[in-house]
Amino acid sequence: MRTQVIVLNGGSSAGKSGIVRCLQAILPDPWLATGVDRLIEAMPATMRSPESIDFAADGTVVIGPEFDRLQNAWMAGVAGTAAAGAKIIIDDVFLSGARSQQRWRAVLNGLDVVWAGVRCDAQVAAGREIARGDRVRGMAAAQADMVHQGVVYDVEVDTTHTESIVCAERIAERL
Repeated sequence: MRTQVIVLNGGSSAGKSGIVRCLQAILPDPWLATGVDRLIEAMPATMRSPESIDFAADGTVVIGPEFDRLQNAWMAGVAGTAAAGAKIIIDDVFLSGARSQQRWRAVLNGLDVVWAGVRCDAQVAAGREIARGDRVRGMAAAQADMVHQGVVYDVEVDTTHTESIVCAERIAERL
C-alpha cells in the first residue's frame, strides 16, 4: 500500500508549515494540506473561550468539550477524505502527547500513515514565535517537548539548524 497520510506533530513554531509546503513541492503526486490551525481559523470567534479553546497569557492552550467535539468531527472528515483517495498531510500539535496520537490512529485506521515528529529547540522556537507575531508568547517553549511525550514516530526531523526542504526530503525518503 502506498502512503496516503503524513502526520506532522510538533510544537508551535517548530517549522511544520514550512515542511508541509516543501513536501507538497517535492512529492510527485498532489497532496492536500490541513492542520489544527486551519480548524481553529474555521471556527467562529465566539468559540475562543474556556468552554471551547482558550489561549492563556502564558501560552497554555486549554481545550474544552465543544472544541473536542468539533475536532473529532474534523478528524473523521480528514480521514474520510484520505479514504476517498486524496493524499493528505496533517500539521498538528499533540497537546495530549500519546493520547492525541491515539485519537488520530483510531480515525486513520486502515490507511497507510507516516508519523513524523518535528522537533525544534525551545529557545529557537520561541524566537520564531516572536518573529511571527501571531501566537501567544510562551506557547512555543511550553509545547516544544510536551507534544512528543509518548508519541511513536516513523521519522523525526529537527528544524533547529536544518532547513525545511532538508527535513521534507528526509520525510519523503520514508515514503
